[in-house]
Amino acid sequence: MKRENVSDIVKKPYSLLFRVHALRQMFNRRIDETDIEEVVRKGTIIEEYPDDTPYPSYLMYRIVRGRPLHVVGAYDKEEGVIIVVTAYEPDPDRWEEHHTRRKL
Repeated sequence: MKRENVSDIVKKPYSLLFRVHALRQMFNRRIDETDIEEVVRKGTIIEEYPDDTPYPSYLMYRIVRGRPLHVVGAYDKEEGVIIVVTAYEPDPDRWEEHHTRRKL
């Protein structure tokens, strides 16, 4: 089931926590923290991983400054924290035209 955005899941103020892996990938791919914030705030959830541990996670998508971005984040409901796991520009060889569906 696809949801419109993070606010469909997160009902209270949240903070972002960046995993070391995410920070490395963001640096290597020239993705700013503000880009991630925009994806989380205004992006669309295109995949859900409810069985991920320790928290359910989500693949979010948004075009930021003319660039398509995917962000994977896990939501710790108890602490009100979205943990940014990774961020990347979707590979057109693996994703459909609008970057919201994987190619078969």
